[in-house]
Amino acid sequence: MDKYAITGFLDCNPALDGLARLSSNIVYSTETGVDLTMDLLLPWNVAEVEVPQKKHPLIVFVQGSAWTTPDREFEIPQLSAYAREGYVVATVGHRDYTKGYPFPAYLQDVKCAIRFLRKNADVYRIDPDRVAIWGTSSGGNTALLVGLTADDPSYETNEYTGYSDAVKAVVSCFGPTDIQAIAEERKDHPDFLPMLTGLFGPDPDKWEEGEKEMSPVCHVKQDKKYPPFLLLNGDEDQLVKYSQMETMYHKLIDCGASAEAWRIEGAVHEGNFWSSDVHEVIGKFLKENL
Repeated sequence: MDKYAITGFLDCNPALDGLARLSSNIVYSTETGVDLTMDLLLPWNVAEVEVPQKKHPLIVFVQGSAWTTPDREFEIPQLSAYAREGYVVATVGHRDYTKGYPFPAYLQDVKCAIRFLRKNADVYRIDPDRVAIWGTSSGGNTALLVGLTADDPSYETNEYTGYSDAVKAVVSCFGPTDIQAIAEERKDHPDFLPMLTGLFGPDPDKWEEGEKEMSPVCHVKQDKKYPPFLLLNGDEDQLVKYSQMETMYHKLIDCGASAEAWRIEGAVHEGNFWSSDVHEVIGKFLKENL
């Protein structure tokens, strides 16, 4: 027996399947005077000209930030698994209400990012007909609003006009759905009044109107056509109570929309919310709808 014999043989991967790469700090908007950026997780083979190309479904991800500046890198290790499965994943930044950009700035920005990606679908090998939005916490609020207000001119900026911001699927993880209820619960918290002022302006008489407009439950209309929704919330979440998901789920079902709701037992806000089971449910939902 040859003591120098190699251990064995493995096949190479000419299609570069199951691999992902990161493209960071892509500017998608300059209209507001702020360079708005996103990071893209791409199937590795997207950039390889010698590999036969196909169009990939798109996930637009919005990291929770209490409507301030999202940490776009926070979920990249987890999101890369979706890119390895063949999705293009965009983790998107938006304007920060604490820097003078009240509601609906964050919603306008995320919708603008979707239009940018559709405009550049050929560059990133995106199938523009297979777009989902997924958000956590304030990003879940954003995802729900995007799904409920497709192509609404009230939230459209001047960039990439002619391209749609509609999506085919919505995933919200512990996203606030009823801002009025949260405002009532937290009205005595010292940090909450500055948030209301930053989001809706200094006049308290106008806060109720803003709270309604920012509440996904107030946008659901009877028998209007919506994409399917996947809602997940921990039953030990003290920041966004489990009842917020229940309220949204009941409203969607009562109005004839397609929706799933999952209770994550013992889960708080972020942290122990995440599990392989949660990602399995999300992955299955995205595969079925994209």
